[in-house]
Amino acid sequence: MSLDISKIKALCFDVDGTLSDTDDLYVQKIRKFFPRIFFKDPDRSARRFIMWIEAPGNALLGLADTLHLDDEMVAVINWISRRQKHSSKKFLLVPGVDSMLKQLHGRYPMSVVSARDERGTMAFLEQYDLAQYFDAIVTGLSAKHTKPYPDPVLLAAQKMKVPPENCLMIGDTTVDMRAGKSAGTQTVGVLCGFGEEPELEKMGADLILEDTTKLLDVLKK
Repeated sequence: MSLDISKIKALCFDVDGTLSDTDDLYVQKIRKFFPRIFFKDPDRSARRFIMWIEAPGNALLGLADTLHLDDEMVAVINWISRRQKHSSKKFLLVPGVDSMLKQLHGRYPMSVVSARDERGTMAFLEQYDLAQYFDAIVTGLSAKHTKPYPDPVLLAAQKMKVPPENCLMIGDTTVDMRAGKSAGTQTVGVLCGFGEEPELEKMGADLILEDTTKLLDVLKK
């Protein structure tokens, strides 16, 4: 794995598990319902369950990624996004992400590329006053197809006025890696979300970081 920093002119960030915390507290609370006698990896199983609850779009796309049912799953996600009820829940922030974005702001055009719908995405960004840092916000229904298709990444690149090959897609799942790669970007996988290192590496991540905030150190080099 290697990242060509000299080519990076713009940044594309996933939300769930990348900017928004993956609710580790909730994972610990429900872990007891996933006993090791039935589940080989209780923590992973509990995390996947939270993933289904918090981000059905990402979870379904993760399943589609395995079953090669992308077209069918995108149709299901679009249907869910248009009909799901929205709660007033408070989102969690990956520690240090706000400071990282503040320091990167002005150095690179930045965009959000999320599988969430617009309301959920904006609720998170507004809760932490993060929208000010982004030149483009692309959500689950902004483009014809959502991730893992390249459409939302290409749309973000267009809005930032930067060629896709000069963009960096940062995300925590294979869905993000596939979307970035198919759009022609470099990709960074982060381990603070739902993805795991072997699967991110398998999907061609150019670099894998412990958490999103470590990107700041990489780009300073």
